[in-house]
Amino acid sequence: MNSWENIIKEESKKEYFQILQEKLEMERRNYEVYPKEEEIFRALSCTPLDQVKVVFLGQDPYHEPNQACGLAFSVPRGEKIPPSLRNIYKELHNDLGIMIPCHGDISNLTKEGVLLINSVLTVRSHEAMSHHNFGWIQFTDKLIQELDKENHPIVFILLGNAAKTKKELIKNPIHLIIEGVHPSPLSASRGFFGSRIFSRTNEFLKKNNIVPVNWNVINE
Repeated sequence: MNSWENIIKEESKKEYFQILQEKLEMERRNYEVYPKEEEIFRALSCTPLDQVKVVFLGQDPYHEPNQACGLAFSVPRGEKIPPSLRNIYKELHNDLGIMIPCHGDISNLTKEGVLLINSVLTVRSHEAMSHHNFGWIQFTDKLIQELDKENHPIVFILLGNAAKTKKELIKNPIHLIIEGVHPSPLSASRGFFGSRIFSRTNEFLKKNNIVPVNWNVINE
């Protein structure tokens, strides 16, 4: 799993992670759990540690059938675009003039160095945040701490209260933290729209001689 593999290997030896795995096994025996087991670490396999330019942090996976795919905010093609992602598209359009796609698959952004990771990596069907206390927070805290050690500037986009709790883990002054309102319909109009998080991210990257992110979502 690229440069994340050693971190996963080390964390898997710890008691909290073993308890997490036991809870997951029990959940899968009794409930539908998203995403599929083989997609839990998809965000990490798509964007190697040393290639991360932007951390786009979500809360937990989509909890309705066929939506969760291991990438925060993204859904497979053919699935209805979720409201939060639709609002992200609106801000992308208003901020950078990018055409709004007809699908919800934003996986191509991972090739641009965007880590689409949630704070919690699994969820029970129809029950948002149902795995919040399983141990995933400790695991993703570790991921953020490892990213913080990187010696190239990274933009951490923390939208919503759940994501903002990671702020205290980011101590390296070379990085940029962008905090904001979650793009969900309940809060997007209270500061997400007009936040210009995408152009601000690219301005920072360019200032640090890093190739900016092409935020265009492929619309084939």
